[in-house]
Amino acid sequence: MAHAEHAENSREDYFPHGSRLPFFGSISLFVLMAGAAATLNGAQVGPWVLTTGLLLLFTLFFLWFGEVIRENQAGLYNEQVDRSFRMGMMWFIFSEVMFFAAFFGALFYARQLSVPWLGGEGAKAVTSILWPEFDAGWPSSGPGHLGPRDDGSYEIIPAFGLPALNTALLLTSGLTLTIAHHAMKSAHRGILKVFLALTFVLGFIFLGVQVFEYGHAWSDLGLQLGTGIYGSTFFMLTGFHGLHVMVGAIMLVVIWLRCMKGHFTPRQHFAFEAVAWYWHFVDVVWLGLFIFVYWI
Repeated sequence: MAHAEHAENSREDYFPHGSRLPFFGSISLFVLMAGAAATLNGAQVGPWVLTTGLLLLFTLFFLWFGEVIRENQAGLYNEQVDRSFRMGMMWFIFSEVMFFAAFFGALFYARQLSVPWLGGEGAKAVTSILWPEFDAGWPSSGPGHLGPRDDGSYEIIPAFGLPALNTALLLTSGLTLTIAHHAMKSAHRGILKVFLALTFVLGFIFLGVQVFEYGHAWSDLGLQLGTGIYGSTFFMLTGFHGLHVMVGAIMLVVIWLRCMKGHFTPRQHFAFEAVAWYWHFVDVVWLGLFIFVYWI
């Protein structure tokens, strides 16, 4: 019951001890990104470095989550620390909004400005002299007809197929998470555990469908990362979103395990709320992807 009593027993001031985990996290992310870059460029060592980076990242989650959970259960966190957690999560999600805004901005620039310019439209129409026969339609592999096929041809993934299925999965997961949150606040632990489990199961099914979609696009449709501007923006946007879904699903599993151990109360459960904020953000981003990448 340490968590339930933390409001009465917590100290006036809490100063966290020094931690090496932020430095460990920086190393983990560096190895992960180096492995991803090496893999995408066909280096033989790439998959091994990428796997090492993932293992380091999962180790970081385990160590850091465990440390925060132990401090919380010991009643070390007062209201000021709770507010700092909330503000930190708000700023983190804002940074994520800006992250995806940059990617959507790149998509807008390529689709509405640079590709039409190459086709002879707009204020910079003089660029059409470089590629006089270029048809500035969208989606486009660019005037160089880049891609795995000799003629630069490729096929796109229809919106109302696997992407629509994934949209239904994520929207449903948002609903199950909301039900779990209400169950948490009303102390219905059984409903909480069931619907929280449904949420991360739906998230992992989403990831499985996306992996299948990537394999189909890469092998059968001629749509790869190097398929011009459309291929690069498609995999950049959907790939980074998939990474966020994976991280969110892992965090949901951690929260579910804590619920199984009896952590949280109807009044004290910010860790649950923080992950819920993150998951709903991921849902909203996917709606933008479905509309502007797959549909329109």
